[in-house]
Amino acid sequence: MLQKGNELTSSSETRAIQYRPFVKEQIYVADYPLVHRPYLQPKLFPLIAPHETAPNVVIDTGERGTFISNILPDLELNHHGQCFPLFWYERDEDNKLFAAEGEKVVRDAWGGRYVRHDGITDQTLDVFRHAYPLAFATRTKKDGGTQISKEDIFYYIYGVLHSPDYRRRFAANLAKELPRIPLARELEAFSRAGRALAKLHLNYESIDPWPNLVVEGVLPGMDPGRVVKLAWGKRRDPETGKKVNDYTRLVYNKNVTVSNIPEAANDYKVNGRSPLEWMVDRYQVKTDKATGITNDPNNYSDDPRYILDLIGRLVTVSMRTQEVVAGLPDINEVEHPACWPTAWGQTQHELD
Repeated sequence: MLQKGNELTSSSETRAIQYRPFVKEQIYVADYPLVHRPYLQPKLFPLIAPHETAPNVVIDTGERGTFISNILPDLELNHHGQCFPLFWYERDEDNKLFAAEGEKVVRDAWGGRYVRHDGITDQTLDVFRHAYPLAFATRTKKDGGTQISKEDIFYYIYGVLHSPDYRRRFAANLAKELPRIPLARELEAFSRAGRALAKLHLNYESIDPWPNLVVEGVLPGMDPGRVVKLAWGKRRDPETGKKVNDYTRLVYNKNVTVSNIPEAANDYKVNGRSPLEWMVDRYQVKTDKATGITNDPNNYSDDPRYILDLIGRLVTVSMRTQEVVAGLPDINEVEHPACWPTAWGQTQHELD
């Protein structure tokens, strides 16, 4: 890494970030001026050991969709996106030896102490428990018990933000203001869907590849060679006779191709592109003219098959995401409970 021509050696402050959906980068995280706008991210993902941050999950949502991350998100992970965390951390300058009653504490490798706070407030939990007293009536204790938890609400929100009905009905509002979350009648369905979507989107690097893809030019388990620039295959448009992108085929390099990709794999979009379109856009060797810094995706992983195998994994993510989203019910709201705070105002349903 370079700063004004001076090399910065690898340090304990380098870590992976979620740069774009399904695209990670290694960056050097430090205070201004090296990092221009850290905003509140140090409270969401404080460094607690070399290359390791405190555990957390954030929902990043904006006008172009919603994504989830368990590592530091880039400002433009979602265009004009806002982060909503499961937790946030406060550094305890007093560095007490023992935690106070009810306090959740994370200690770092250098003797520091962070107090963990919930992103979902106690007031929000109270509203949801009054609105849905029987939402998880049949859930076993080992699966979370019958009462709604803050984590249930967090994943409920992730499910609602993927609802085609929600995004269609409130498209105008979502383009100009933060989302207002309705109290949907089918809370359990949205919460379970949100967990299923989060599992897909957080674990995209390890999920099983889509079956029946045809990989030519390299044997299973063998090194496919370097990527210079991923590209779509080409086909003739039967109407115009012109060459157009073939979304069923990816060219990995001059020797290796992946074909038999379902065309529907490109129907799921987040931040304007499908998962495979994000790969084509970002997985290329490129040198920045101003700084001379070369971004080489081949250096991200020690596994020489990481990029090739990721193609099949992202096909699975896309297809399974669409299955979950297609199973979501429409948004049918329940009445506000008596404890609904006046400060929260109206929901989008009431504004229609």
